[in-house]
Amino acid sequence: MKNWLAFALAALLPTLPIGAYAKSKPGELEILGYIEKVRFDNPPIELNAKLDSGATTSSLNALNKESFEKDGKEWIRFDVIDPEDEDNLVTFEAPVVRTVRIRRHGGTPHVRPVVELGMCVGHVHQMAQFTLADRSNFNYQVLVGRNFLKGHIVVDSGSRFETKPECKPSKGDEG
Repeated sequence: MKNWLAFALAALLPTLPIGAYAKSKPGELEILGYIEKVRFDNPPIELNAKLDSGATTSSLNALNKESFEKDGKEWIRFDVIDPEDEDNLVTFEAPVVRTVRIRRHGGTPHVRPVVELGMCVGHVHQMAQFTLADRSNFNYQVLVGRNFLKGHIVVDSGSRFETKPECKPSKGDEG
């Protein structure tokens, strides 16, 4: 009896064709691979990113960090490697929203600045906080953590590059 009931329920549920991971209705979670292309708003640049539900805060590669003051607030200027030309650097500027202390096993803690940037992943656009760190020794310049994924994206650990970043900033999200 249980097998018949399971079969009947499975027949009634809609099935997703392979690759049909895009969100179809507002409020639904988008299923993306563990590696996806992401697009930042300002400067407009597309990078490969690792979507990591084990990380709380997202992280962005930041080379040549330079703090400065603008309108009485602390800002930071930093570079990321242009994926189209690894000899070229793309410069970001953003206000520092906070700093975090990163504890390391057997090492001294690191203090990292945190900035808020607008980013598109799949069909999801939002402002999110990023810790700035030298990620040159990692495979991906961007790590997308739960602060971005929560309530919007489910990560399929067996998939990569399920979609391209195809979204526009929401009102109030322009950055």
